[in-house]
Amino acid sequence: MTDANATILVVEDDPDDRDLLARAFRKAGVTMPLRFAVDGDEAVAYLEGAAGNQPNACPAVILLDLKLPRRSGFEVLEWIKGQSVLRRVPVIILTSSREGIDLRRAYDLGANSYLVKPARSEDLLRMVEQIHAYWLGLNQAAAPA
Repeated sequence: MTDANATILVVEDDPDDRDLLARAFRKAGVTMPLRFAVDGDEAVAYLEGAAGNQPNACPAVILLDLKLPRRSGFEVLEWIKGQSVLRRVPVIILTSSREGIDLRRAYDLGANSYLVKPARSEDLLRMVEQIHAYWLGLNQAAAPA
């Protein structure tokens, strides 16, 4: 069961993708608040605040794009997995990259899942519904360190 104050952190630089994701989460009936970060530095700054002696403020799940300005998704992922309070937070890579090298690197750095952004909004809605059902419903989340 997730904390009542938990959020979903979406790290995505493309405003159109952010809008599509927000719409899909609303249509899927997800009531957990979304928090957006538009680049890797903003994501780390937000997560530093969540991790700073406030483990209950950690996001329930993080959706992370790989191709970000400032600090790449790989760098953010590596940073997250190096933080004792955050390393157990599920990180779902949500990217347009189908490159095998990106997939392997993401898993090597500790990603919990790797999803390719669908082109159609109906497919994105189905993906969000499945993320909600599995990661925020069925999955047993570990307590922060």
